[in-house]
Formats: sequence, C-alpha cells, structure tokens
Amino acid sequence: MLAATDLAFSAENDPPLINPLVRQRADAQVFRHDDGWYYMTGSVPEYDRLVLRRSRTLAGLSVAPETVLWRHETSGPRSGFIWAPELHRIDGRWIMYFAASPSGGGGDVFRIRTYAIACDGTDPMTGSWSVLGAFRAPWDSFNLDSTSFVHRGTRYLAWAQREPGIETNSNLYLAPLATPLTLAAKPARLSIPTLDWEVQGYKVNEAPAVLARNGRLFMTYSASATDARYCMGMLTARDDADILDPASWSKSPRPVFRTCPEHGIYGPGHNSFTVDAHGRDMLVFHARDYETIVGDPLFDPNRHTRVQPIRYGDDGVPDFGVPVANGPLPT
Repeated sequence: MLAATDLAFSAENDPPLINPLVRQRADAQVFRHDDGWYYMTGSVPEYDRLVLRRSRTLAGLSVAPETVLWRHETSGPRSGFIWAPELHRIDGRWIMYFAASPSGGGGDVFRIRTYAIACDGTDPMTGSWSVLGAFRAPWDSFNLDSTSFVHRGTRYLAWAQREPGIETNSNLYLAPLATPLTLAAKPARLSIPTLDWEVQGYKVNEAPAVLARNGRLFMTYSASATDARYCMGMLTARDDADILDPASWSKSPRPVFRTCPEHGIYGPGHNSFTVDAHGRDMLVFHARDYETIVGDPLFDPNRHTRVQPIRYGDDGVPDFGVPVANGPLPT
C-alpha cells in the first residue's frame, strides 16, 4: 500500500519520464522503498520466471538491469505459467508473492494458485531466493494477484479468487495475515463482478492495489477480459472503518480508468502505486498501444508498463483521468 506518510524527495537531475516505461512487462509493481531505490517486478511474456530491477530514479527503471530471482520448476504445481509477482518487505524479510500453475497442457495450465519465495539476505537483488510455500487460501480454487499492506498496525492480504458456488472467474477478498502465507481470520469478500463493465468476456475482479489518502482507503482493481475491454474499478472505505466489513466499502459505478482510443492506449489495468521525484502520487499500469489481437490476449506480449500522475478532486478522491499517449509524460 502507498501510505499517506510517503514523503517527497529530491528531484534534482531526475530524468524525464517516457511511456512506455518498460516494454513487455505486464502486471507491473513499482514502488519506492525507504532505502531510496525504486523496485519493479512484473510478468514476463514467457511466464517462466520471476524478475526484479531497481533504479535510483523512476525513469531509470526503463534501462535498469534485470535480475532473475527464480525460474519455474521442471515439474509439479509451479512448472507452468508464472504470473503477477509482487515484492514486499514483511517482518524484516523480502517476500515475493506470485501465481503459478502446473505444466503439461490441458485445463491444468490454468490451475493457478498463489505461492511465495523469500530472500535470505537484506538485498533482494543479490540475495538467494527459495520457495517459502503456498498460500493457504480459503478454498482450493483459482487464486492470484496477492497484495499485502499494513493498516492501523495490522498487516492484511488482498487477493482474487474463484469462490465455489459463485459463477464468476474471480472475486476480491481481504483478510489479516498471521504469517505471509497464512490468514489470521476468516476473509471478507469485498467485491463480485456484477456491473456490465466488469463482465465483458469474463466475470473478473482481480489485481487489487491499495492507496491510503485523505482519510480513506482506495482499493483499485481490474475487470473483464485482458483485451481492450480490460479496465479499472475502485472500492472506497473510510480510514477508521472496519475494513473487514464489506459494507464499509463502496464500489465506483463506472470504471475509473479505461481504454482511450484517442491516445492509442488499450486495456489499461493491473495497476500499482508509487511516487515520482516530486512526491506526486503516480499510477503504474500496463496497457497495449493497439486494439486488434491475434489469438489469446494472454499470449500477446505487448502489455507495456506505463506511469502517469494521479490528481485528486475537491472531495479528495483520486482522479486517474485517461491513459496518456506514448511519449514524454505531459507535465
């Protein structure tokens, strides 16, 4: 979660931002850690490895060397697709969540479950990484896109999962954590895809990301199929509310971020949040710069990582605007 205590830092000699920030990196997570580095991970087109890069500047991520932390295994439940990694510092240890499936073809390649790897050192770029284990999800069903955040002293996990008995592809869930892979309480189901823009192609709510600002928690998420119909929604709760009570959250009736044909940007989603050199809140997301896709959208490699500033309305609610066109970021 990007918390309200994040501070601005020196913008001196910071290079300009140009979109796409990083090509062929989907599901991107970018954050500025308190060690002064920007870290970035994301899905690679081959879906076969977990990667990490870092830079002293946000723009520098575009050319920063990338380290392979871990590769999928030769057999078993983590031998197929590797999706949607997220890096977190939990209890003094670097943890990376990711989703994986078995290899071998057939329906098993979409037997997606959540796992984590852990680093044995203080530097995630140079430490040794190994499998920590599997997320103990409430059901043995499709689940992915785990993100973790601390709110009022409690660490939470938010994720997407298919719940038995509900005919959707994935819903959004939230629970406190006992360990990085174990829940401390029964999860709350925060959102089911029911609105027309959430069920285009597939009935999807996925990829939660949390921003704490202006006395509220804003949880963005992505909806519908991963083509040009992919878009972002948002849930909102008061900072002092019981965030495990689904009634504390209100859902935006319309997408808060969606395809912009005028700028040539299609299917924006699976976002994260960071700050730029001036301390401005920044939206990080992936999108394509063309609409027509041949074959399965998941195997089209050109979901590129992009960034742009977030503005706030008079009511303190983030206004994401529309995806900006390729090229230098407008000031």
